[in-house]
Amino acid sequence: MSEQVNLKVIQRDGSISEVSGPDSALEVLRHSTSHLMALAVTELYPDVHLGIGPATSEGFYYDFQTPHRFTEEDLARIEARMEELRQQNLHFEPSVVSKDEALKLFSSLGEHLKTELITERDGQVLSCYRLGKLVDFCTGPHVLSTGQIGAFKLLSVAGSYWRGDEKREQLQRIYGTAFFSAAELQDYLHRMEEARKRDHRRLGRELDLFTVRDEVAPGLIFWHPKGAIVRSIIEDFLRTELTRRGYQFVYTPHIAKSDLWKISGHYEWYRPNMYTLPVDEEEYVLKPMNCPGHIMIYQSTRRSYRELPMRLAEFGTVYRYEKSGTLHGLLRVRGFTQDDAHIFCEPAQVLSEVMQTLEVGEFILKTFGFERFLVELSVRDAAHPEAYAGKPEDWEMAQGVLEKALNEKGWPFTRHEGEASFYGPKIDIKLIDALGRPWQLSTFQFDFNLPVRFNVTYTAPDSKEHYVMMIHRALLGSMERFMGVLIEQYGGAFPVWLAPRQAVLVPISDRHHPYAMEVEKSLKDAGLRVESDLRSEKVGYKIREHQLQKVPFMLVVGDQEVANRTVAVRNRLEGDKGSMTLDAFIQIVKDLITSRAVRP
Repeated sequence: MSEQVNLKVIQRDGSISEVSGPDSALEVLRHSTSHLMALAVTELYPDVHLGIGPATSEGFYYDFQTPHRFTEEDLARIEARMEELRQQNLHFEPSVVSKDEALKLFSSLGEHLKTELITERDGQVLSCYRLGKLVDFCTGPHVLSTGQIGAFKLLSVAGSYWRGDEKREQLQRIYGTAFFSAAELQDYLHRMEEARKRDHRRLGRELDLFTVRDEVAPGLIFWHPKGAIVRSIIEDFLRTELTRRGYQFVYTPHIAKSDLWKISGHYEWYRPNMYTLPVDEEEYVLKPMNCPGHIMIYQSTRRSYRELPMRLAEFGTVYRYEKSGTLHGLLRVRGFTQDDAHIFCEPAQVLSEVMQTLEVGEFILKTFGFERFLVELSVRDAAHPEAYAGKPEDWEMAQGVLEKALNEKGWPFTRHEGEASFYGPKIDIKLIDALGRPWQLSTFQFDFNLPVRFNVTYTAPDSKEHYVMMIHRALLGSMERFMGVLIEQYGGAFPVWLAPRQAVLVPISDRHHPYAMEVEKSLKDAGLRVESDLRSEKVGYKIREHQLQKVPFMLVVGDQEVANRTVAVRNRLEGDKGSMTLDAFIQIVKDLITSRAVRP
């Protein structure tokens, strides 16, 4: 992050002010750089029409409509022109004009996308910024001149649709980034290169973990045997830990009548993201959430306070429509399996339940090697209680419990006023990966809506029926997203306890095959995941290939190993570890599995 926190900017009315704070200053810098890029593009390619060009958390982009297909060579040319314009120290010139004047101006420029935005804009006045020959409809602020723009880099070009609508004009989006200094830019580009090397989509193919077959099922994952092994280990680990903590695992149907989703409210507000299908002249829905199914199980009989808390868990697969342009490997899919759970409890049990969910969540994430987290608490806007389900006193209780739990854990957190869902406050945990990137995974969410909609109650000691307190919680978020993050965290080199193959036997010649097979059987009998490479290839070639496949251990066997009943061990990180007995090697691997060590 840039250390510069004071940036002089020009506002829409022409006044000059100062932006403080590195994030705010960087956002202005990047948005200004997107205008600089738009100017360079319009000069080099006069037939383009302008879309939008916002700053993002990583940089900026601009959408262009043009028959020309931008290439890597074009990006270099645009970047060079941007540098020439930057050195001219062009000034950003704001103006406040009427809506009619703006429509006439952009219509005369042939900018039909801009005129559409202006037509839909509320109010009778708006602001524009001129930079050289470029005029853009924009609220600002911007840097005073291009001379203030530091180091920038154009990164890539991708297809997009106007307004994100696949039925609208197809555009081209040029991505870039900008920083105040060249050193910051170089550090970012280095991290980007590391991220490219760790890209889970590439590693998924190279390590034979999973595929996405767009010609068959875009946004749906085909888990290959190796990927399925890793996923099964994760699920088994969670199942064991949650069962120890009093969770009961359930299974719920993948489809249900749309009436269920009308009661829950999902049909009304989530319908565009739901898949429906006709069954026996009725409408069914592929489930987008697991919560109504868990409620059905809870309501299968009358419940007493003696049965609470009830913790129902499921590896529940759900289906949600995502636009094809937003799909991204394992991270953004149309079908995914949540490590979902719902806790039904009394008000007096809420604090202890929240504390337990936070503790198990922390334990599980740290077990997978994640040590740093960002924690956010989202609460309601107290000035508008009418916008939220549930009674104000329930909200105050729930928000107080969440805050108290975080304080008792000693976790620093950011409180977001007005960011709660309409049905309850929540805690979000964003883990920080090896490259310093935050990932939203764990969520702990109160729900004051569904217990009322479904009349979810329990019989209290006073013999009266009371609404349960309902908590949604997901620790990993989804198996797909977590696997994507995990692959990138380790660059595909999983710890031994997670590795799909923990060791490979590499016989030096054909005459060593029988011993290799004997060792393989002994290791499998000991519970290790191992196989023999009996191909007619040179040993060095095999070792390099298994190193690329990120296998933790390679066990070479030749005449000496056969004679001594040993194996020559190679560690993927440390190389040759020498010969050892089978029992000694098995003990090393079992210790790594038991401790769930990050490194072999």
